[in-house]
Amino acid sequence: MLRTIDLRGRTLSPADMLAAVPRATQARAEALDTATRIVEDVRERGEEALREQAERFDRVTGHEIRVPAQHIADALETLAPAVRDALDEAIRRVRIASEAQVPARRITRIGAGATITQRWQPVHRAGVYIPGGKAVYPSSVIMNVVPAQVAGVEQIALASPPQADQGGRVHPTILAAAGLLGITEVYAIGGAGAIGSFAHGVAGIGLDPVDVLSGPGNNYVASAKRAVAGVVGTDSEAGATEILVVADAAADPRLIAADLVSQAEHDEQASAVLVTDSPQLADRVAEEVAQQAGATRHTTRVAAALDGPQSAIVLVDDRAMATAFSNAYAPEHLELHLEDAEDAADSFTSAGAVFVGDHTPVSLGDYMAGSNHVLPTGGQARYAPGLGAYTFLRPQQVISYDRAALAEVREGVVALAETEVLPAHGEAIEARFTA
Repeated sequence: MLRTIDLRGRTLSPADMLAAVPRATQARAEALDTATRIVEDVRERGEEALREQAERFDRVTGHEIRVPAQHIADALETLAPAVRDALDEAIRRVRIASEAQVPARRITRIGAGATITQRWQPVHRAGVYIPGGKAVYPSSVIMNVVPAQVAGVEQIALASPPQADQGGRVHPTILAAAGLLGITEVYAIGGAGAIGSFAHGVAGIGLDPVDVLSGPGNNYVASAKRAVAGVVGTDSEAGATEILVVADAAADPRLIAADLVSQAEHDEQASAVLVTDSPQLADRVAEEVAQQAGATRHTTRVAAALDGPQSAIVLVDDRAMATAFSNAYAPEHLELHLEDAEDAADSFTSAGAVFVGDHTPVSLGDYMAGSNHVLPTGGQARYAPGLGAYTFLRPQQVISYDRAALAEVREGVVALAETEVLPAHGEAIEARFTA
């Protein structure tokens, strides 16, 4: 089921390592073309386009796109107590972790009468997208809404696909999670159409454009974010999920297999990769994966993901090579099943989130760790962070100089202005010292 790639005995560049386990670039390229057309259709035709897309993609017609408050109230009323307790606890944990992501205002004194204040301003309006295709994700409501609230965003709108089996309503568990967080502006819109709606607004349903949009989704959602870049701020392009496990000979193959299968059940395009310097462990994990994948509920979906070119067991010479491979691949989720996992973690520098040790599976991060599960995929972890309160904040510099402080740098500013042949810059300084 999982193919094995043997990289031992070879000197490989980062590009060589990436080529060994290719990502679904063709699927992304096709998704970008389709998503761009969907976004443009929403921009040009608004509600009409959304209704046609709902019929085509969600098999829903005549539904209420702007979710009535009663739908949210009904969902809260019928929410199972155990699920409500779990959501409340997840909200508490994510709020604690998100609060640590808001920097304090800092004043730097450059000299007498000269200060620069670094402050972090929240955006006014945010849009969060919650997928609803193969699974239901109330946890994603928490992961998106709580950081925005902690950042101080005044208006938060939420979109999730209408469900044919719910009479065109957003899934009730999604609505209940929104209700627990006090979100009242909710739209039954799915996929790339939701991203286009947030970016451009849809006047016919009272949806105003947002300043920043966030949320996970499939390749079409990720591609739609790329299509609206420059129109609106976005989080990372969180596409099909990825897990990379780095393990040594002492690791438990049963746990590794369970974690690979758990992420493969998200989507047929999910990536599940094991990197190890132990051929014996590799063989045992392959056996466990085959057994567990055949016994899980979504066995067909899991098998498709594990059989795909994006999934593999990778054999390497040693820890250094395993680390180099992981940092080149830059996975969304990185698990370290190593005897010295705590000490080794600092060497793994490129990952959306790092899960350290046998008792820290990705599933924990998906729900209850307190960390955020909206993370960069497709190698973007080399340069992009996961979702956090900082996603909804803008760093601003506030500069304040009095006359004496300006006088100290008067000659220097004028000299540099003349050098750059921008004399009016210097004249703006001199104007403050002439009658």
